Amino acid sequence: MDDNPPVVADESGVPAEAGGGGVLVRYLPILEWGRSYNSSVLTNDMIAAVIVTIMLIPQSLAYALLAGLPPVVGLYASILPLVAYAIFGTSRTLAVGPVAVVSLMTASAAGAVAAQGSAEYLEAAITLAALSGVMLAILGFLRLGFLANLLSHPVISGFITASGMLIATSQVKHVLGVKGGGDNWPDMLGALASSIGDTNIWTLAIGVPVTVFLFWVRKGAKPALIGMGIKPRLADIIAKAGPVVAVAITIIAVITLGLADKGVKLVGAVPQGLPPFAMPSTDIGLIQQLWVPALLISIIGFVESVSVAQTLAAKRRQRITPNQELIGLGAANIASAVSGGYPVTGGFARSVVNFDAGAETPAAGAYTAVGIALASLFLTPLLFNLPIATLAATIIVAVLSLVDLKTPGQLWRYSKADFAAHMATIGITLIAGVELGVIAGVLVGLMLYLWRASRPHAAIVGRVPETEHFRNVERHKVFTVPHVLSVRIDESLTYLNARWLEEYVLERVSERPALRHVILMFSAVNEVDASGLESLEAINHRLGDGGIGLHLSEVKGPVMDRLKRTHFVEELNGKVFLSQNRAFAELMQDTGELPPPVDQYMARGMI
Repeated sequence: MDDNPPVVADESGVPAEAGGGGVLVRYLPILEWGRSYNSSVLTNDMIAAVIVTIMLIPQSLAYALLAGLPPVVGLYASILPLVAYAIFGTSRTLAVGPVAVVSLMTASAAGAVAAQGSAEYLEAAITLAALSGVMLAILGFLRLGFLANLLSHPVISGFITASGMLIATSQVKHVLGVKGGGDNWPDMLGALASSIGDTNIWTLAIGVPVTVFLFWVRKGAKPALIGMGIKPRLADIIAKAGPVVAVAITIIAVITLGLADKGVKLVGAVPQGLPPFAMPSTDIGLIQQLWVPALLISIIGFVESVSVAQTLAAKRRQRITPNQELIGLGAANIASAVSGGYPVTGGFARSVVNFDAGAETPAAGAYTAVGIALASLFLTPLLFNLPIATLAATIIVAVLSLVDLKTPGQLWRYSKADFAAHMATIGITLIAGVELGVIAGVLVGLMLYLWRASRPHAAIVGRVPETEHFRNVERHKVFTVPHVLSVRIDESLTYLNARWLEEYVLERVSERPALRHVILMFSAVNEVDASGLESLEAINHRLGDGGIGLHLSEVKGPVMDRLKRTHFVEELNGKVFLSQNRAFAELMQDTGELPPPVDQYMARGMI
């Protein structure tokens, strides 16, 4: 008897158990990886959790500051969401929590309905998390993860780059100890320039060294520690603790030098204890104001999260399920809302650290949540004297890694249209804000797609000598005859480009007075919709009236099946050939008379 019976998978590709267990596994991935959990995996997950916890504590505080919220809210958003994702998420190494871009979007959305520091502002942030969670879960249950494809890579890259620039600029005021301000990049730069004379020298003395130190920690700390004889794994853990070291040293500096009396702004009292139970607002007016920003946060967060999850999964030959990821992230955001947090998603830097630290299952995230909870219970009193400049430096160092200055040049060389979408997204995000930046990027991307789709690539082809291959006459030395025109269509025929094809073919025909046959090479045509069919019929009639035969070659089976359901094949004044070579070989010998009706060829089994 076989001790390893075959595993049956449901339509999602997730292993299914007999008696309907596959549905539970699909929606509760913890049931899959939990069956094989053992002490070895526990050890690896615990080590990863320690490293990520060390990294996440200062980041959570900093990102809450960026979102315009009390620092403790960042800790709240790093506890229950991690547990929820561990239950519902499919990535083994994704680290969920507050991230820079979503924090900036939260500040923008909540700031539009309430003043920072007010109870209404916090309520708006909690409501954003709840709305985002519900939207993500609904998209997941409806299996609509593909909607994220509306955001092309150039748009996402441009948005993240611009957001990184906005975030870094917004934090410079905390490093200088000035008021600053502004909702867009020009205003921020103008406010910094006008207030530069008010710089607090003690704040600057903290902010600049911490920024330099954190930049060095990211790249140089580990090699330096290894050079001192420390083992690589331990050196990595110590290097990841760099932000915690910066926090500890600056707190000591504040206390020792009495910097609170010298104008250095501090975090102040941080509530001690576990996250409170919170309820999002049910005010319809507030929800109407927040649902669009919540949708944008959901999409941006999902795209960022799933990109990281897929990249890390591929390195271990694992897979994730995007639709279930929507549910996992939705559950994490709902958990954040009910525990007084704000929108969360999978973070790139934390996830890479989690992966490199050896995390094997989402349980590592749950253990991280325990670490953050312990910090909330016992360490928050120590944060009273933490300088705001230290958190600002942490944010600046983290987000500048998001700024990609190479992509514009690469896109310019590769695709001017994608370059336009990328730069439009950057420009509008910097000038008009994050929400309009995302919307504009999507609209620009869609318009460019529609423009490209309405002008598909088509080429006049000829036969490569001594072969059966046909290539573009403008790129290769090929054989053609004046009375046969072969046109290769490189797109599906839809309402977007059908009229263009009709004009293209008829224009090429008008340039060739000796023409007797036109062959449309359909090797790249995957679909012909009703508008495409109408244009084919128009081309057929126009060519027939001029004594020119219209022929098709290399038509794919599904396309031919649909064409046969219409009268087009019967009315075609030419033939349908299995191969382009056969069509060209037969028609180049034609004496000038039109071929017999197509139905005779069908009777002979030639099409």
